[in-house]
Amino acid sequence: MTSHIPRKRFGQNFLQDQSVISDIINSVSPRKGDVLVEIGPGLAALTMPLMDRTETLHVVEIDRDIVAHLSEKFSAEKLVIHNVDALNFDFGALAAEIAPGSKIRLIGNLPYNISTPLLFHLASFGNSIFDMHFMLQKEVVDRMVAEPSTSDYGRLSIMLQYRFNMERVFDVPPEAFFPPPKVDSSIVRMVPWASLPAPATDYNHLQKLVAQSFGQRRKTLRNNVKSLVSDAELEALAISPACRPENVTLEQYVALSNYLVAVGR
Repeated sequence: MTSHIPRKRFGQNFLQDQSVISDIINSVSPRKGDVLVEIGPGLAALTMPLMDRTETLHVVEIDRDIVAHLSEKFSAEKLVIHNVDALNFDFGALAAEIAPGSKIRLIGNLPYNISTPLLFHLASFGNSIFDMHFMLQKEVVDRMVAEPSTSDYGRLSIMLQYRFNMERVFDVPPEAFFPPPKVDSSIVRMVPWASLPAPATDYNHLQKLVAQSFGQRRKTLRNNVKSLVSDAELEALAISPACRPENVTLEQYVALSNYLVAVGR
């Protein structure tokens, strides 16, 4: 299917560098018996080597032309195709269906134009996931793995690190793709925590608090959350009211959220 024209609206950039493909497969290290789900198989650059390592591979693909090509090329017993938008797909229900009593492993070259909302969507299925290996825009991965008091640290860093232990595996240059994107890419490994390092009383409250805290990033934390909490209360939680939102750790955000939930705010 080399004649397939990459579709901008689907954010399609197809991986074609064989050494990069091999490095990704080795990083995932799939084993017989693993329940693998690939998001966005595209022209099957990762799909074929993944199929060599597992009994049945599930793929989630929105492009009907690609679905038709994959259906013709591979047997339905070996490759199970879900022709849906990954943003609306219930990965928890899929895991319950294909891996009862077990968990799924997710792999994919994620479309850059939907990467952030897709990551938040996938995070909600953490209890059904063993691990995830994704190719993403390098600057997105920079934000995902960022530490406090750095320019990349923000809402994405905090909310993903709340649920996952994350690791940048390696970077990938634009020339590894067709068409070459205008940005560098990175592979990231995400493993759900066996037990949350800092459990929130109310996850939705934590999400809203973090979003409000970074609403105006250049302002102090005091200015962004003054409608919720006083300076004295922040100081009692060992949080400086004068610091910026990127200087507050995940653990501190959770402690603040838990306090506000306890006092009814």
